[in-house]
Amino acid sequence: MKRIDAHLHLVRNLAGYNAKGRINALGDGKVVWDNGMHTQLFPKGWGNDNFLIDSALKVMDNEGIGKAVLLQGSLYGFQNYYSYQVAKKYPDRFIPAFSVDPYANDALKIVHRYVDQLGFRAAKLEISQGGGLMGYHSAFRLDLEPKWSKIFHYLADFPGFVITVDYGDYSQKSYQPEAIDHLAAMYPDLDFVVCHLSFPNADHLKRLANTLNQFAPHKNIYCDLSAIQDIEKEQGEGAYPFPRCQIDVQMAKDILGAKRLMWGSDAPWSATFNSYHNLVSWLSVSDIFTKEELEDVMGNNAERIYFKKNNVLALKNSSEKE
Repeated sequence: MKRIDAHLHLVRNLAGYNAKGRINALGDGKVVWDNGMHTQLFPKGWGNDNFLIDSALKVMDNEGIGKAVLLQGSLYGFQNYYSYQVAKKYPDRFIPAFSVDPYANDALKIVHRYVDQLGFRAAKLEISQGGGLMGYHSAFRLDLEPKWSKIFHYLADFPGFVITVDYGDYSQKSYQPEAIDHLAAMYPDLDFVVCHLSFPNADHLKRLANTLNQFAPHKNIYCDLSAIQDIEKEQGEGAYPFPRCQIDVQMAKDILGAKRLMWGSDAPWSATFNSYHNLVSWLSVSDIFTKEELEDVMGNNAERIYFKKNNVLALKNSSEKE
């Protein structure tokens, strides 16, 4: 079975910044934030204060993961250029997404560099209040903010470009499924991936159903299933194979269909709560999907959406200019 991790993070230079302030490495995979919060960020043995490609390849190969989508996050600090270097070296295994703060003076220049010059055909928008842009910027509507609109209009010139969005959970001001609904209609040639299945809660399935029913008419909206174990607080060996998550995914399949769902791990941090093996295997031991559907969710869908032929060629043909 083809396996693609549709939500993986590499970390070369730890530079996290969010509502908790700046991240500070302590060694042995541990960090402390400026607000005093301590976190085990990397699983033991994965990296002291980073998660580099050699470690990632070992983790992936041990579980038969052939490819991965390299996303960014404020948790680690944007690793845009390192992701480019890795994907350029292994273009048949990795596709990178870049992130940008739209409030930076050079935001559009940054976007042009990564798309025009370096051949990126995916962007990660981590706007969440808990871990992203709205933790250190005033609230904005993703579909109405002029600074984002300029970026979207530019990306509309690249049909098949993938915009991956993490908007946090329903308690956060960043929670905006309606914005994704509107953007998908405004930009039908772009593909939108909502991370973490829109932060589900098995005790509040009507909320999830309402969101997924908004997405359903738009064939260019997809969801990845990464880190929903963390969201549902199903952590540790006793939680496997994550029954609450299975309830969430069953609803997602019923409303969106299996071809609009993608497995992902959100490693490395998620692999501190549950082993990477369990994160890889839990859908395979469930009864949610048929064999053919499972093949789509575990790999075929990510191949179709992220690893489009033109997207891979754009990266292969790119070059860094002095």
